[in-house]
Amino acid sequence: MKTINKLISALLLFVVSFAYAEENNAIPPAPEAAARGGIGGGGPGAPSSPIDMYVYLLAVVAIVFIAFYTKKYKSIKA
Repeated sequence: MKTINKLISALLLFVVSFAYAEENNAIPPAPEAAARGGIGGGGPGAPSSPIDMYVYLLAVVAIVFIAFYTKKYKSIKA
C-alpha cells in the first residue's frame, strides 16, 4: 500500500509540474530580431533543444520505468 501511495504522489507531482509549465509571452522580442524577420538564434526563454516535442512521451516512459523497477524490487525483496 505504501508503494502505491508513493507512485500516486510522484504522478501528482508530474501533473502539477506540467500544469505550471506555461509559456512566458510577457518578454517582447528584441529589436534586432524584428530586423531579421524574427528568424535567428534563441532569445530569452527560447528552447535550446527539441526535447519539448517529446515531453509527454518521456513522462510516460518514466512512469513505466518506475512501475517496472518497483515491481522488480518488490519481487526480489519478497
